[in-house]
Amino acid sequence: MRLTDLPLRQPAYVDLIDWNALSAADGQRLREFGLCEGASVEALHHGGLLGRGPIACKVGRMTIAMRRNHAAAITVRTGPLEEDA
Repeated sequence: MRLTDLPLRQPAYVDLIDWNALSAADGQRLREFGLCEGASVEALHHGGLLGRGPIACKVGRMTIAMRRNHAAAITVRTGPLEEDA
């Protein structure tokens, strides 16, 4: 599911990020915040009118706000983190 569809306060892990949907600068900024495949993420708040604005997210131990179109480029999954065998 997309990060935009993740229920509030439900822990998840980043499964895939569509870096091509983001500009180079936006992708770099998200990487600097620690957003990468396998990172823990949790949606905290949907801003704007009817909750269609920016999304406040917890990435690891940091809380960040990101644009909705950036969150739509992030696929997450709930459940335990799968380790490589």
